[in-house]
Amino acid sequence: QVQLVESGGGLVQPGGSLRLSCAASGITSSIYAMAWYRQAPGKQRDMVATITDSGDTSYADSVKGRFTISRDIASNMVYLQMNKLKPEDTAVYYCNTGPIQLMRWGQGTQVTVSS
Repeated sequence: QVQLVESGGGLVQPGGSLRLSCAASGITSSIYAMAWYRQAPGKQRDMVATITDSGDTSYADSVKGRFTISRDIASNMVYLQMNKLKPEDTAVYYCNTGPIQLMRWGQGTQVTVSS
């Protein structure tokens, strides 16, 4: 009933860019703070960016200056613009509320940064 669908991942070269999208259904996500998370194989899932209902943003140190989180209240969408991608950014990226995850995890979208 409540669903998160991430999209926009792919294979890019180091230094490249990707724009990820998160579509929320079954919930008015605009009333919550939202966040992007990522998880590499064998590693914990970490928060990389958050955006509040009022539009305030915060970022993990590892992505500051390179990633930008945004949201479209009318369409219930959350986005992550990723620039200057590095191989260490390779992971499955997920969206959810943040910092507390109130929704069931979606399948995520794979981002692979490799030459």
